[in-house]
Amino acid sequence: MGAAEHFVSVEDISHHLGVAPITVYRWLERGKIPAHKIGRQWRFLVSEVTEWVKRGDANENSRDSIQVTRDIGI
Repeated sequence: MGAAEHFVSVEDISHHLGVAPITVYRWLERGKIPAHKIGRQWRFLVSEVTEWVKRGDANENSRDSIQVTRDIGI
């Protein structure tokens, strides 16, 4: 059995995607990116965000999401 996945921060997920943290915050405001609000902070599961990118949802109607698939090697 594998280890449980841990939540990561806005900064971590922005680095993973190769975008600025402000882009992640814009996606959050628009309800575009899969995220979990824990207290006052937004947290992400890398597997959920990676699947979101693979599905093509990162490019849906968002000028901020250009080329994210390239940055994470998909």
